[in-house]
Amino acid sequence: MKPQHILATASIICGGCSPVSAFSATAAGRRDTAIQMGQQREVVNAKALAELDDIILAIQSQDQLISYAQSSPGRSRMSSMSLEEATVQHGMPWSTTIGKSQEKDPLLYMPFWEWQMSFMNSTLSNLHPIECSTLNDVDVSYNENTEKKARIVNHCYASDEYRKIRMTYYDAGDSVQVFNSVWYPDVKYNLPVLGIDLLSFNRKKYLAIVDFQPLHEEEEDHSTLYEHILKPIKNKYDNLKGRMSSKFYDETQFFSKEMLFARFEDGKIVYDDLFPAFKSYVETHVKLVKNSKPASSLKTVEHVLERQQAYDTYSAERDPAAGLFAAMFGKEWAEDFIYDFLFSLSERKEEGLNLSPPIFGGPPPAAGGASHGGPPPAVGALRTQTKSKSTISMKLQ
Repeated sequence: MKPQHILATASIICGGCSPVSAFSATAAGRRDTAIQMGQQREVVNAKALAELDDIILAIQSQDQLISYAQSSPGRSRMSSMSLEEATVQHGMPWSTTIGKSQEKDPLLYMPFWEWQMSFMNSTLSNLHPIECSTLNDVDVSYNENTEKKARIVNHCYASDEYRKIRMTYYDAGDSVQVFNSVWYPDVKYNLPVLGIDLLSFNRKKYLAIVDFQPLHEEEEDHSTLYEHILKPIKNKYDNLKGRMSSKFYDETQFFSKEMLFARFEDGKIVYDDLFPAFKSYVETHVKLVKNSKPASSLKTVEHVLERQQAYDTYSAERDPAAGLFAAMFGKEWAEDFIYDFLFSLSERKEEGLNLSPPIFGGPPPAAGGASHGGPPPAVGALRTQTKSKSTISMKLQ
């Protein structure tokens, strides 16, 4: 079409408009459209860039987490599950018991589990699940005995502050309820381990131990003093000021002076005293770790790792629940569970564990009159076999 024809056509379309005004309106419309398209592209590009930034940050964060988990000594392999998946694994938190119960709250210590899980999520940095498996890659996160109506679930987590936090719940109805948890600070912190053992037998006898379990014989050998901050908490609860029987325990060597200990028959103590005291001890331990300076020398870090290994070895040999686990789930599973999960830095004795039935209030007499869950001043010469474990074989360079 020739230029004059274009002008004629434009004048017809525009009616009374001049050809020049027709072209001006068209150009303005194009400019407006171009501006709108440009603005839309900018919005799309900004959104895409923001999403890309989020993806990059997530990848970097995950890479940093994996790098830290692999480089810090004593740590276990990360689980392939997300934190959200891990917290609900095996139906946790349970709401009904596998056994028989006449109680309104058949899972007596499940509120302890739920509170601890929530507190860990809200307080710890880079919290993530780690594997619950043995050296033979046997999953020990869950087991049950349907005939005897008993089951056990285990979760294991780590964070920047803690190399390992394990949680165990044993449910056998009113017959036995157990909540056990141990918090191991990262080995850059020369601090005590937080140990928790809560047991109920037939809803008539109860045993509770919550303590900052020392790695060293003297409190002063830790990087921070801590008993003075526990004393005001313990003083609030007269029902938790019991003393362990010297027939089975040596509380002067293996526990702090401010350990919460109780053996009682009144179930009300569980929620009236034990629950708030448990919360306070957990909160205080996390504050202690977060406010402590990490070790600046390689020698200190190696020594803390050695003491945690000694803690695990000593505790594995004297675990009073070994007989219970063997009776319910078999000897082989029980030994692998204790050596490779509960106390994963421990060394196995050639003769294996003492699997005598547990005695309420302490381990079997044959265990040597020692307590569950604390290291000795010196482990001594043990008849052990070498334990090949990726977490132990990590060397600090």
